[in-house]
Amino acid sequence: MEFTEKRQRWKKINALTPQKLELAHFLLNRIREGEDVMTLIRHHPLEGGGYLNKAALVAAYKQMVESGEMEPDAALLERIRMKPMRTLSGVTTVTVLTKPYPCPGKCIFCPTDVRMPKSYLPDEPGAMRALEHKFDPFTQVVSRIRALKNLGHPTDKIELLILGGTWSSYRRDYQEWFIGRCFDAMNQTEQLPAVEPQRQELLDPSKFSELHTVNETTHHRNVGLVIETRPDEINPDELRWLRHLGVTKVQMGAQSFDDHILDINKRGHDVESTRQATALLRAAGFKIVLHWMPNLLGATPQSDREDFARMWQDFCPDEIKIYPNQLLANAELYEYWQRGEFTPYTTEELIDLIADIKPSIPRYCRVNRVIRDIPGNNVVEGNRRTSLRQDVHTEMKKRGTRCQCIRCREVKGKAVELDELTLDDLVYPAGKAEEHFISFNSVDDKVAGFIRLSLPSAESPDTGMSDLDGAALIREVHVYGQSLAVGAEKSGAAQHVGLGTRLLEEAESIAKQKGFGKLAVISAVGTRHYYLDRGFERGEYYLVKKI
Repeated sequence: MEFTEKRQRWKKINALTPQKLELAHFLLNRIREGEDVMTLIRHHPLEGGGYLNKAALVAAYKQMVESGEMEPDAALLERIRMKPMRTLSGVTTVTVLTKPYPCPGKCIFCPTDVRMPKSYLPDEPGAMRALEHKFDPFTQVVSRIRALKNLGHPTDKIELLILGGTWSSYRRDYQEWFIGRCFDAMNQTEQLPAVEPQRQELLDPSKFSELHTVNETTHHRNVGLVIETRPDEINPDELRWLRHLGVTKVQMGAQSFDDHILDINKRGHDVESTRQATALLRAAGFKIVLHWMPNLLGATPQSDREDFARMWQDFCPDEIKIYPNQLLANAELYEYWQRGEFTPYTTEELIDLIADIKPSIPRYCRVNRVIRDIPGNNVVEGNRRTSLRQDVHTEMKKRGTRCQCIRCREVKGKAVELDELTLDDLVYPAGKAEEHFISFNSVDDKVAGFIRLSLPSAESPDTGMSDLDGAALIREVHVYGQSLAVGAEKSGAAQHVGLGTRLLEEAESIAKQKGFGKLAVISAVGTRHYYLDRGFERGEYYLVKKI
């Protein structure tokens, strides 16, 4: 069944009929009185079979609030929200894909499908949505925001994640148009419009800047903009361009830290390129995400263990994605497998490997993924399980080991008691800079919020951007808890007890002690006013503050 047909069938099944609406009203009132959501749903089946789902409860709640039958109730909405984990990290992520376009890479493990950007398959969840919308950025963003709102998620703070091969290889006029249309979509009012026809005209720079300005105070503010590219595409000119676009975080495929492995897999760059790229990104204040691939051609589980350890020697990414190599029929690696020159790891070997290395991840790093979301029917041989993260955690629990990465220690939905939080400053060298990971932690070692402060040295790469001359860099400020509407209050929520301001004050104090006279922050468009309200001023590409 085609994706569009599945979507239409889903809409029909979940239509809010009078019978469903009546039952939803009844259940909502019971839930407000403290009864368990899922127990109530199971005990009150629909006439003719089946059960009401949370999407129907959210829709009924919104209808009752709009009609005046019910006062807005944040606690009730939180209880009926579908997939709350999606926004418990503090922001709401909207993923979009660029159109198919030639990639400079010739990697033998990368799948090729003429319908998709390089390395993506048409039946991956995010890719299916992009294909349905013909890769139009405006319609992708509007439809995704609408879907998240229908699931009960707040959409005031949007992290825009742009995927689709090597971003830097696309024409710059297309890049500006693509991001401009994304901002155009985010700048729509709370009542999202019907998705408009595609518009392909290119934007002039003044129009692009205007879209940014509008987003500073609009309903769907951009609090992070992420692109993915290759290490050999990073240079000072490229970083200036990325800041013009509003990019704050860069994902790069390191894949391996072994030149021989990179060479035989036809990656097209060496380890030194990755080292230089991460150092330059750090010097420019960007948040750094590296992709690492075990089970490449020529690797063994033991060599992968040794390779993973190299990541924390100078590269030191802020976030990582572990993408075990998967054997796909439309990748060149398939021919190596046919000749008996490549053998995929089994699921058990992968679980054993990742359970070995995960406890070694530093406390300043977040593990975003441990497997690509590729449907198992595409995998020729080897692991087909997409629940690898859960499998690894189960194995680690058996061993009595634990991961200390940020994702494993986030407070998520837990209430925060300010007087129980402790301030920790983890200092480590990376890319010729002195990094400070300053965090507020709970008594059970959960992270309530953190700031990344980077202190460049005389040997740090020159970015060529005057905003950064003599400046200490704030690369990220993140406070956890359910993503809330801008200005909203929630008792005990880490995002709303002033932790961000306190972290900024601590970073400023450390920078001043180290002899810096200026702070620069790599602000997303939608967070500019947050920093302007705290003494920062507008520079060319950054917000700056004399200290």
